[in-house]
Amino acid sequence: MKTLSFIFVLLFSITFASSQSIENTQNITVKIDKLSSSNGHVILTLHNADTFMKAEGVKTIKAEINDGKIDVKFENIASGTYAILVLHDANDNNKMDFEDTGRPKEAYGTSNNAMSYGPPQFSNAKFEVSNEDVEMNIIL
Repeated sequence: MKTLSFIFVLLFSITFASSQSIENTQNITVKIDKLSSSNGHVILTLHNADTFMKAEGVKTIKAEINDGKIDVKFENIASGTYAILVLHDANDNNKMDFEDTGRPKEAYGTSNNAMSYGPPQFSNAKFEVSNEDVEMNIIL
């Protein structure tokens, strides 16, 4: 009987903990219209301040392009401050390609459409995820 009670309590605890963590998460929907072509894929990477332009992101999505558009969703994202980096990987080699001058060959963008000369900055691209889903359009 003790074993059965223990199993029931353990199962209940795991179920409750799982539902709590999912309840406290949100989704981030990203739409991109007017891509220059439907070649390749679009790679979107969700970052926090620690990973932005330094390491692999928190989550990555490789999106199919349909009629020059994409519509993707980062699911179950915990509250916090994030930024999104986007690359239209037209030649599908999973990396950004550069001209000999150092200028990118492929289109890219960030959340908040924060574009400037030089590499993207987290402070310009950051946004908050709290208690509501987030929707954004990013321009490349």
